[in-house]
Amino acid sequence: MNMWILEADTPGADTLKDAIRFKDKVWNWFTDADMWADVLFAGLRIFVIFLLTRVIIKIVSNIIDRSLERKTGGRLLSNTRRFTTVGELMKNVVTVICNFVMIMLVLSEFHFDLAPLLAGAGVLGLAVGFGAQSLVKDVITGFFIILEDQFAVGDVIQTGTYKGTVELIGLRTTRLLSTTGEVFIIPNGLITNVTNYSLSNALAVVDVPVKMERSLEATLGLIGEALKGIEERNSNVLAYPNVLGIQSMSTSEYVIRIAASCLPNAKEVAERQIQNDIKQALEKLSSLEQAQAAQAEEEARLKAEEEEAKAEIELEKTENEQEVSDTPDTGSRRQIAATQEGKKGEG
Repeated sequence: MNMWILEADTPGADTLKDAIRFKDKVWNWFTDADMWADVLFAGLRIFVIFLLTRVIIKIVSNIIDRSLERKTGGRLLSNTRRFTTVGELMKNVVTVICNFVMIMLVLSEFHFDLAPLLAGAGVLGLAVGFGAQSLVKDVITGFFIILEDQFAVGDVIQTGTYKGTVELIGLRTTRLLSTTGEVFIIPNGLITNVTNYSLSNALAVVDVPVKMERSLEATLGLIGEALKGIEERNSNVLAYPNVLGIQSMSTSEYVIRIAASCLPNAKEVAERQIQNDIKQALEKLSSLEQAQAAQAEEEARLKAEEEEAKAEIELEKTENEQEVSDTPDTGSRRQIAATQEGKKGEG
């Protein structure tokens, strides 16, 4: 019957033959043991690839976390957040790379030709790299700034002509706040060298000009006395300043240099404290000298008045004595004149 149907020359015979052949192919496909063995082994390989990818990502993530924990031990919260950002970025990069490799291996299991795909991806990556060259440079530089801990939020740094306090560190830009209020937003790719004023202790240096008339020994004693206890008055000064001595000298004055160790980024504060203490000591000395001068002048005036009064008393005494000495002579003269007049009357 089937043979007759296949051999019959009817309009629907070809369609029936195609349906029977398709059914046979499907049946052969489902009953092909070699094909199912290949599918099974391919599925196992894909599962192993997926499992290995997850394991590799987990291991690398744990290594990154442990490394960052050692680096963030004892650091401030802002630095901890920075390292956390770096860790997340590194883990994301590892995840993307591992997943890309996994997808390529899975496609190879399905007998895809990977050469054109990789070539296209390479060309696309090259085009993106050339088009976003400055952006890639900024991101890579920012990554290494954060990873190497070159500076932190709150540090005072100078890069090129820009100096200020770091407000924000990103993968693309860094934001600085200057002492006068300007905000500088600098692409990380332009940060080629950095001067960080907040990493180590600073040295405050103060030069004090002194008139040549003042004694060097007295000046050094005054400065040493003025700076006693400065580390207690100002916590930015770490130790008693070192009075180095004469730094320079001219015909009218000489300059005493003073150096003091202070906290990072506290140089100006320490210098102002040293100058204030010395200025107050000089004001006290000047007031004392003025008081002594006024007292000496008053004593000299009193002494002059006293001597003048004594001179007047001596003068009056001398005049009185002279008057007393002159009084008998006058009386004798009068007696002589009266006697002479009497003699003349008798004659």
